[in-house]
Amino acid sequence: MSPGLDAAPGIVAITLVTIATLAIGTWGLRFSRTTSDFFVASRTVHPRLNASAIGGEYLSAASFLGVAGLVLINGADMLWYPVGWTAGYLVLLVLVAAPLRRSGAYTLPDFAEARLGSRGVRAVCSVLVVAIGWLYLIPQFKGAGLTLRSAVGAPIWVGPVIVSMVVLANVTMGGMRSITFVQAFQYWLKLTALLVPAAVLLVVWAGDGATRTDGGGEWSLPLAPGGAEGLYVTYSLIVATFLGTMGLPHVVVRFYTNPDGRAARRTTLAVLVLLGLFYLLPPVYGALGRIYAPELATAGSSDALVLELPRIMVDGPLGEVLTGMVTAGAFAAFLSTSSGLSIAVAGVMSQDITGRARLRGRRLGGVAAFRLGAVAAVTVPCIIALLAPDLGVARAVGLAFAMAAATFCPLLLLGIWWRGLTSVGAIAGLVAGGIGSAVAIAWTVRVSAPSGWVDALMGQPAAWTVPLALVTMVAVSRLTRARVPADAGRFLVRLHTPETLELDRG
Repeated sequence: MSPGLDAAPGIVAITLVTIATLAIGTWGLRFSRTTSDFFVASRTVHPRLNASAIGGEYLSAASFLGVAGLVLINGADMLWYPVGWTAGYLVLLVLVAAPLRRSGAYTLPDFAEARLGSRGVRAVCSVLVVAIGWLYLIPQFKGAGLTLRSAVGAPIWVGPVIVSMVVLANVTMGGMRSITFVQAFQYWLKLTALLVPAAVLLVVWAGDGATRTDGGGEWSLPLAPGGAEGLYVTYSLIVATFLGTMGLPHVVVRFYTNPDGRAARRTTLAVLVLLGLFYLLPPVYGALGRIYAPELATAGSSDALVLELPRIMVDGPLGEVLTGMVTAGAFAAFLSTSSGLSIAVAGVMSQDITGRARLRGRRLGGVAAFRLGAVAAVTVPCIIALLAPDLGVARAVGLAFAMAAATFCPLLLLGIWWRGLTSVGAIAGLVAGGIGSAVAIAWTVRVSAPSGWVDALMGQPAAWTVPLALVTMVAVSRLTRARVPADAGRFLVRLHTPETLELDRG
């Protein structure tokens, strides 16, 4: 078969996903009329629709491609990644979802300012939202480049450019209201795109009874060399994934779109089911890859396993159709997650940066500022992705989780559950966690072959950055207890009072 015909399924798949994404986004535009529609879909999204949309944006390149690649290289111990990514929603359900929705905020900086009455805290939060959003967007663009190179032989820069253009078109047209419909569709597309090929590949494997024949590798390798170092890396990864979910800006903003706190909890329960269903599938590809494609078990090739395996295991037109399906799912993963992140970053930038800009002597505001923020939210990480050195997709996303866990997780937990938090303490903790995470990320990017305790501490920093930020927030708040906001008690009552009780009282 000629290279042109080899590329045909991938081209068709990417074209169909792009057309469907733009069509649904255009259809959703008819419902986007106000600024509230752009930011939080006017807080009217039903839990089932919202759960599908959260699943669509949360299942990123790391979930679709990275987990299977990690299992291919290191076996079952890599399942801590999907376990942590799913279990993080359980923590979110119990501690954060409903109170955060009752806060009435649009963004994380909104919540921080309302809770602590400080523009300084808001400014620090805005910087961190943008940093975490961009850090999470970079692997999405890199994964898009890898997908198009594997599927159609395109240059590595084509994927990031196409994804950024489609995302920018959808986000600027309809905002949160429009993207909600797009992301809900993309969750079910991604699930189908993994499920159907996985079922066929398992039938093929059952028919030929193949087993691993190269004699190398174990099914369960630790995340790092054995002993205390490996134990530390495992537990640090668990901390990052369990606690990082609540600090991801594109996840948190979704709970502002629910009608009330009860709907936010119902949404979270539905998300747990949807994520648990999806994460059954990537390990299947990883396990089959250890039998049929061990040659891909390198840092530079493992992320392409899901895209390559159908063609390796199944000959002829069926193999090409299955390849087209996983290519469509991968492309949908990049589009949906990038859209959610762009919405979150654009919302913050439009309030704190682009909303202060002036055009022809007039200050931008509302939808215009949001659209300008969306351009910056997409363009900057796209350029960085084209210039940055290679870093595994799942590993890069793990670093974004670690930074979120060390910054917004302590802020949300203490802001929702502890009256004694002060603005000075919050800023000190956010800065400590943010700087610690930034140093670890810079170290990780610089070191190509990590080894030893220092590299373990920097490669998985959450086990020390999260306690550092939490202790700093508490300690500095204790030292500045005179600055506890006067309305802190009233605000906490608002966060923890069910809406039904408020209606009865009214």
